[in-house]
Amino acid sequence: MSLLPPTPPAEATPPKAGIQKTVFGQLPDGRDVYLFTLRNRTGMEVQITNYGGYIVSVMTADRTGQYDPVTLGVPTLADYVKGTPSFGPIIGRFGNRIAKGKFTLNGQEYQLAVNSGGNHIHGGRVGFDKKLWAATPVDGTEPALKLQYTSPDGEENYPGTLAVEVTYTLQKDNALRIDYRATTDKPTVVNLTNHAYFNLSGMKRDVLGHEVMINADKFLPTDKAQIPTGELRSVAGTPFDFRKSTPIGARINDTTDVQIRNGFGYDHCWVFTNTANKLRLGAVVYEPQSGRVMEMYTTEPGVQLYTANHLNGKLQGKEGVPYTRRFGLCLETQHFPDSPNQPNFPTTTLNPGETYRSTTVYKFGTR
Repeated sequence: MSLLPPTPPAEATPPKAGIQKTVFGQLPDGRDVYLFTLRNRTGMEVQITNYGGYIVSVMTADRTGQYDPVTLGVPTLADYVKGTPSFGPIIGRFGNRIAKGKFTLNGQEYQLAVNSGGNHIHGGRVGFDKKLWAATPVDGTEPALKLQYTSPDGEENYPGTLAVEVTYTLQKDNALRIDYRATTDKPTVVNLTNHAYFNLSGMKRDVLGHEVMINADKFLPTDKAQIPTGELRSVAGTPFDFRKSTPIGARINDTTDVQIRNGFGYDHCWVFTNTANKLRLGAVVYEPQSGRVMEMYTTEPGVQLYTANHLNGKLQGKEGVPYTRRFGLCLETQHFPDSPNQPNFPTTTLNPGETYRSTTVYKFGTR
């Protein structure tokens, strides 16, 4: 009697790619806010809300196939409206700091809000992270969410009506792509970024064991108020040398370095070795225990690495985990801080007839 070969098990049905829209809550004025869930066929999932363009959640697999969140976020819309340490929103009009909130453009001085240690930061008191954006979902195998906001002339004392479009795309290759576009009707300054905090452990531990490579041979030293001095300093022989993959915690507490003291750890802008305006690899983050890897590609000339030096455990994520000091790291791709006051830095001026364009990609995998 012959034996038939065993019937092979049925293959698991791959997840369906697409985008789903649900109500996230209401603003105090009654306007509805939506949560958009993007999925690709590998099972990666990204949630974004049109309030502030926040990345509410990114779910990726570890080396065993276990899916966990890898970005910090709070449970409800009310928590975001109350205010967070920028857990993943669109930052604008100007990401990072402008010294004393002042800059001069075409002979006219502008005074912005002073909202961080005597300086202006992240667009002011009511920046793009606190705006309700018009949302257009784009379904398909690479689902996308297009967000649009028009910032009126004089908003937060910035000149010009600025029309902004930010598109998040979840690609087939487990990459989250962010495309920024803006136009203006008057000369203005623009420096857009996203302020996601990443933790590739899946919220199981802090990020001090994350190994980081930054493709930069220079960084921007700052004064005590964390304003760049104007120098582009070599990373060689400093705690800022991440040209070879190095654990975040290896030198973060080296307070013999005045720059570590000024930033309370890492809160500095690295200058990419290749500053051509094309998409290229800027950084790689690896978490050894989970095996997760994140590659960051950008068209921007720099990236601000921030290591959550001021989190204190008072905020908790959806998982009920307290967000303690150094529980996340930010890779905020951008032009340099205080560029409007630093003529030797790449310009952040946008004129009528020009189009601001910027792209950053965060690609996830395992090793």
